[in-house]
Amino acid sequence: MAGPYFFGSEGWKLVPGHFAERHGLIVIIALGESIVAIGVGAAGALDLGIGVVAVLGVALAAAMWWVYFDLVALISARRLGEAEEGQVQNELARDSYSYIHLAMVAGIVLVALGMKTSIAHAGEHLHAVPAFALLGGTAVYLLGLVGFRYRHVHTINRQRLGLAIVLLILVPVATAVPALISLAIVVVLIWAMIAYEHRGYGEGRAQLRHEAAVSHS
Repeated sequence: MAGPYFFGSEGWKLVPGHFAERHGLIVIIALGESIVAIGVGAAGALDLGIGVVAVLGVALAAAMWWVYFDLVALISARRLGEAEEGQVQNELARDSYSYIHLAMVAGIVLVALGMKTSIAHAGEHLHAVPAFALLGGTAVYLLGLVGFRYRHVHTINRQRLGLAIVLLILVPVATAVPALISLAIVVVLIWAMIAYEHRGYGEGRAQLRHEAAVSHS
């Protein structure tokens, strides 16, 4: 993994659209595994608590999908394609996809662990490790997205950075309240952030998505 950083990237033959698409598929696979974790955690008797946690888990996975694929994936793929071919484009691909996506996938894996434990113990409080996995994993994923944006446009998404910090602060709280409550807090906060961001996009979001649809048709 570190080889391209230390030995250069000048000789790569990069196809930007293909490269970005394949990394997007890796994120989808990881999110799919988080859905599988819900089913694994729910193995056994089904009750109301398990059902509610399962629904919340799917809502969290959907939110994690949204914050990447709604706009980030489209904008980053376009910027990668517009980057100067050669070293500049290759290093952008290496840093933002090969490296930063690794952190994002790690966050999703942690969330899957947290959801699996939450659904198996819906009415009990989480211990330190699963509590960090649930809230900290979501924070790691958001921080990965913050780094992803910064590498592409050198600006920071304050909403996602702020929410990541809040989630990390709330990890001790998750060890003192039922797992269902902890998961609900994460879901409400991340969807509230999505709603806030969506209001700020305006017509630019619809235009970008239309352009992306045209380019793929």
